[in-house]
Amino acid sequence: MRLEDLDFPLPAEQIAQTPLASRSASRMLITDRQRGEFRDGMFTDLVDELGSSDVLVLNNTKVFPARLFGNIETGAAIELLLTEEIEPLVWEAVARPGKRLAAGKRVIFDERLSAEVIEKLDNGRVRFRFHAIGDLDEEIDRLGRTPLPPYITPVEEKREFDRERYQTVFAAERGAIAAPTAGLHFTDEILARIRENGTEIVELTLHVGYGTFEPVRVTELAEHRVLPERFSISEAAAESLNNALDAGKRIVAVGTTTTRALESAIRKTGRFAAGKDVADVTVTPGYEFKAVSALVTNFHLPKSSLLILVSTFGGHELIMNAYGHAVRAGYRFYSYGDCMFVK
Repeated sequence: MRLEDLDFPLPAEQIAQTPLASRSASRMLITDRQRGEFRDGMFTDLVDELGSSDVLVLNNTKVFPARLFGNIETGAAIELLLTEEIEPLVWEAVARPGKRLAAGKRVIFDERLSAEVIEKLDNGRVRFRFHAIGDLDEEIDRLGRTPLPPYITPVEEKREFDRERYQTVFAAERGAIAAPTAGLHFTDEILARIRENGTEIVELTLHVGYGTFEPVRVTELAEHRVLPERFSISEAAAESLNNALDAGKRIVAVGTTTTRALESAIRKTGRFAAGKDVADVTVTPGYEFKAVSALVTNFHLPKSSLLILVSTFGGHELIMNAYGHAVRAGYRFYSYGDCMFVK
């Protein structure tokens, strides 16, 4: 399959720039793989789609304000998108414009925070060592901005609003540069109703990294690779997931990040183990899912790695037909948009 097979026309006005007033008010396209059909619904219908034979898995990563704006000593402006902490005070980042930076160059953010270039990497990435007066995380929180996806137009007045709404209600573990956006629809009330229905809810942590933003750079999908991302599974979560496997329960992943963590965790032994690991599975056509039986996911960018995963899970023809219907029916797309339940 080729990348062009995942293209579709999308009017710009259907790219959601702001979230709805209520998190759970989104529409949801319920897509049935066995029947090869889909129907319009609301996100609140998910409560009735789940039951005691299901385990719902959430990614509890927490977005931090990873966009920093500074200047090099000549005065030229530099933007950094922090992507990965290598060791204390040492980070990798995507720098714009990266051509102005070389080893030894210093970027000044203010009188309390600066960074020195250690090494230039490929694709605009740079490795820095920070110099902070006080705690580095606190300084980043003070100066940084929420790293909204590039298709959302930033508005200065929305900075604090986006810090709250571009974050799931169950976010707990700091480290992501992008929200696991399928989780943005959930409220505490919806989660409580799902539990009341007998569905067990399990959390894991995958810190969403630069691979989420990186464009697909190949024509043949079999050659596509997504950058590894760190994840962790607790003892309790691993036990619940293994019990679900033994009982034949349906594992329902909330989002592509959760899916990737689950599939990476199970692929070596067929069981889930507690601890930290690296999600290095790249889902392309022909991949056989070993953990995930159903998926809650937002509507993704044409020709993106996330759409590759969803179309592989749901079946290319069904998913592309569903996307065509979503466009015609006026669904809202991307991070602040509507969602699908693929079962």
